[in-house]
Amino acid sequence: MAILGSVGLRSDPLLAHNFLITLVDSSSSLTLKSASSAIADIALGGFSECSGLETTLDVEEYREGGRNGEVLQFPTRVRWSKLTLKKGMGAGTDLWDWHYGFVVGQGKRRDGVIALMNELQLPSHIWYFRRGLPTRYSGPSLNAAQSAVAIETIEIAHEGLFQIPGIGFGGAAASAAVGAATKLGL
Repeated sequence: MAILGSVGLRSDPLLAHNFLITLVDSSSSLTLKSASSAIADIALGGFSECSGLETTLDVEEYREGGRNGEVLQFPTRVRWSKLTLKKGMGAGTDLWDWHYGFVVGQGKRRDGVIALMNELQLPSHIWYFRRGLPTRYSGPSLNAAQSAVAIETIEIAHEGLFQIPGIGFGGAAASAAVGAATKLGL
């Protein structure tokens, strides 16, 4: 016990480059309970960037008579930002096909799981979005004078973003145990 106390277990911030994204057909029965097991199912992987993990709570101001020094705030609706996913183009056309399916009237919404992984590749934080709709697709900028990677972008509107609670504790404990064992030379 004294040895572990002297080693000093710590929890470093997670690195934002270590994540995995999974998209599944919304007609399947993906629930918050099964979202964590869906991570390994259909990884539409290799995304280099994910942004839009945001919610905003709208408030209504109420100016009560006789209370001139303050304005009361009441919550109303929640709004979710669109998710933006970027990845290097590969041989497949999965993102284009998903978006174009809606252009021709045959698209299917997808639920998604975004998992932030720790250094041991264990999920530390998991966000789940529901009924994703690809509202915008952007192909790469092509320029023969540059040697940049060809990046495609998809923007997804959705009907709810949830964070699955309690996922990171197991990964944090495993990471701390490995760190302690390394410092002890085990």
